Amino acid sequence: MLQINEIEVYYGAIHALKKMSFEVEQGNIVTLIGANGAGKTTTLKTISGLLRPKNGSIIFNNQDITKTAPEKIVDLGISQVPEGRRVFSTMSVMENLEMGAYLRRDKKGIADDIENVFTRFPRLKERQKQMAGTLSGGEQQMLAIGRALMARPTLMLMDEPSMGLAPLLVKEIFSIIKEINERGTTILLVEQNAHMALSIAHQAYVIETGEIVLSGTAQELLNSDEVKKAYLGG
Repeated sequence: MLQINEIEVYYGAIHALKKMSFEVEQGNIVTLIGANGAGKTTTLKTISGLLRPKNGSIIFNNQDITKTAPEKIVDLGISQVPEGRRVFSTMSVMENLEMGAYLRRDKKGIADDIENVFTRFPRLKERQKQMAGTLSGGEQQMLAIGRALMARPTLMLMDEPSMGLAPLLVKEIFSIIKEINERGTTILLVEQNAHMALSIAHQAYVIETGEIVLSGTAQELLNSDEVKKAYLGG
């Protein structure tokens, strides 16, 4: 579904991604794990079109999207749940969800999808008129996921969904991610909580300083001594 072919990304003189290559198969949860600053968020931003690679290509459903504008990439079926949630804090929960559907014109479909989000996240339904900035961290994360779902993505990019959440909420968010995947959305997950990410993923890649240093099934990486030592505290 998604092929990343030797992409290189620079921030000025800093070489952030070095010939990065990996793929995401349709229907899978694929996770990228690595330390802070390894290049995980840069990878997602490059796929979303927010950063341009200097070299390499990004192929989505057999279409080259390397130079495609971000809004067109959303239209093609890729949406992102950004790091730090990035909800529109001065807008209501309902307005945030409507913003997620800004490229769509099917009013009935949008209304149905808002109902689906409320079914999945009853707390958002209770708070639909509330300003998003006044929600708790967990509620904001649910809203960020709900907003991304409103674009009806076939591929969802998720950046650190568990960041700053209490352990109980982390479990809840991960079971929601699993459920979204089971309903047919492919997921590329960037996550600091390597143990949780590997417990729900099918395929996994370890990034260090802009390069993939390990890859395999999530189970293989969970059992890898190298990964245990570096990321699982074992």
